[in-house]
Amino acid sequence: MSNYKTVFFTLGILQIILGIFMLIPIIVQFFYNEIDASFFASSIITIIFGTLFLLSNLDHDKRLNLQQAFLLTALSWFSVAIFGSLPFIFSNIEFSITNAFFESMSGITTTGSTIISNLESMPRSILFWRATLQWLGGIGIIVMAITLMPIMNVGGMQLFKISNNDSSEKILPKSKEIALRLIFIYLILSLMCASSYKILGMNVFDSLTHSMTTIATGGFSNYNESIGFFNSFWIEISAMIFIILGSLPFIVYIKFLSGDKKIFFSDIQIKTFLKIIFTSIIILSIYLAINKSTQLDLRSIFFNVISILTGTGYVNAQFDSWGGFPLMLFLILMFIGGCAGSTTCGIKIFRVQILYSFVSNQLKKIIYPRGVFTLKYNKEPVDNKFIASVISFIYMYLVIFFIITALLSLTGLDFITSISGAATSISNVGPGLGSTIGPNGNFSSLPNISKWILSLGMILGRLELFAILVLFLPSFWKN
Repeated sequence: MSNYKTVFFTLGILQIILGIFMLIPIIVQFFYNEIDASFFASSIITIIFGTLFLLSNLDHDKRLNLQQAFLLTALSWFSVAIFGSLPFIFSNIEFSITNAFFESMSGITTTGSTIISNLESMPRSILFWRATLQWLGGIGIIVMAITLMPIMNVGGMQLFKISNNDSSEKILPKSKEIALRLIFIYLILSLMCASSYKILGMNVFDSLTHSMTTIATGGFSNYNESIGFFNSFWIEISAMIFIILGSLPFIVYIKFLSGDKKIFFSDIQIKTFLKIIFTSIIILSIYLAINKSTQLDLRSIFFNVISILTGTGYVNAQFDSWGGFPLMLFLILMFIGGCAGSTTCGIKIFRVQILYSFVSNQLKKIIYPRGVFTLKYNKEPVDNKFIASVISFIYMYLVIFFIITALLSLTGLDFITSISGAATSISNVGPGLGSTIGPNGNFSSLPNISKWILSLGMILGRLELFAILVLFLPSFWKN
């Protein structure tokens, strides 16, 4: 295990940080007179375990090779989900271990699915902790997506490498400067969102928690009706703006601050992302105008399209009553997701673009057998290895989606709940479809085995599949 000292040393640091964050809800407990020992006990336990990991691996060599980077990525998210569930388990609310882990995993992966059926009656400290988990998960996935995952060549993410360092050594040291910039940008966006919500009518607590889950595109709310509870046009406008800002590649913010003032208008991912939003809104509006004239509410259409596409999961209307076609459209949007290097999940815009270009090139080769067609992305040629990784990712994504659907069906769930539950877990969206886990439902009534299956789907989707699947290959563990 000496080869993995850096992995466990880093895990120790992450657990100590998580333990420190557990102390913040204690302030909320004092303010709202909810004093109990749940967060203090959880913090002490988490910090103790983190300190033990750190002290027992002080002699690490401060380097990570590719194998260790994969292991660190997977263990980081599992460990945070496990220790993040402690405040739920120790709280006065009767959370089972399954429900506590499900809520914690849903939080840290910014999925937004919940087992809590009456959010308004929950202690404010628990609501704040749910939001904190999503906020940490949002910045965590941004840092990993831009620093670690491209180097690991996870599902085509190598397109977004930030340097030409040797991928087999010294992965962590080169990431520090980029990570600090990302955290700074993330903090600024979070504060701007919170200020906006406060100005537009939310109280201080709601503005803080909702800003954390908005920028993280997580979707946890303090109310069963989600953002719809506030019934405010301007709050929904603000939410849409900051959801989109959280869904853009964070590397473009760094480029913008470095002097590239046109990056937001020239980035090919951003342009396609916006095109998908407006195309979906137009299609849905035409459908509802023709078939469901009483349901034609542009405010709800705009909001829910943006929320579902980005995987945020906020809702302001019961869109599952709009008919069959809107549900199918939302299911497709769940799969697409936002931009790479953002807080969103799903297949990601750039992979859809690559797949479209690949299919287009194949059709051209059929029509013009002697023609030479080079696949390009953002005006740069893309090699066959990269194309293969993108196609294999999309293939595995769909395969795992069908496997999760089948497993959920075996646990006794109906077809709509199974297929939408699988989609919402692997795409980290939040609400599913149907009466049980639909936009105003929750996951509390599902069997425990279903919740564990969904939890696995959440982390698979959040970590781009391959970062988890590679750990089960025997060859991975061979030196």
